[in-house]
Amino acid sequence: MGLNTLFSRGILCGILTFAAVACATTAQAEVGSVSYYGKEFAGRRTASGEAFDPEAYTMAHRTLPFGTRVRITDPSTGRSVVVKVNDRGPVSRQRMADLSLAAARELGIVRRGTARMRMEVLSGQN
Repeated sequence: MGLNTLFSRGILCGILTFAAVACATTAQAEVGSVSYYGKEFAGRRTASGEAFDPEAYTMAHRTLPFGTRVRITDPSTGRSVVVKVNDRGPVSRQRMADLSLAAARELGIVRRGTARMRMEVLSGQN
């Protein structure tokens, strides 16, 4: 391989790496159904290895990296909460996330059990 080919591939790799990082840090938003899990799971290990605390502001998500900060907003009320991804789920494919009891309480969805919410990724792993 000539020097020009290696140089071009190096630039291309650099551009692709920059694009991947830029895409990963761009805010992502999605709307869907969320639910919560509560005190019956207190103390159990989450997929991240942390003990589940229903009074912490956390959530389960299928693909976001552990430690990702996410703003969950109820479009009908404007209420929002910032949570940290520390578990995998939800089990139901109809929902995009499961919130902790504290986050659900803050959003006012405990009685309803599920609600349509807007999810916005704020940051990657801490």
